[in-house]
Amino acid sequence: MAVHFVGFRGDEYVRAQKVFGPPDFVHVNHDVRVAGDVAPGDTVVFANGFEAKWSPYVHDDSSFF
Repeated sequence: MAVHFVGFRGDEYVRAQKVFGPPDFVHVNHDVRVAGDVAPGDTVVFANGFEAKWSPYVHDDSSFF
């Protein structure tokens, strides 16, 4: 089971880590890549409002760090 953070920026990322621990995956946008990476039993944590912000564009999540 993995933890996915979606749409986090700045301080909210740090606060989410305090609650859920470090993420296994970080997704900058809510895009098709998220749907492909999430497996049954995984935990997906959305930043405020990001569950409704579907992006038709795929973002290279490897550039987050």
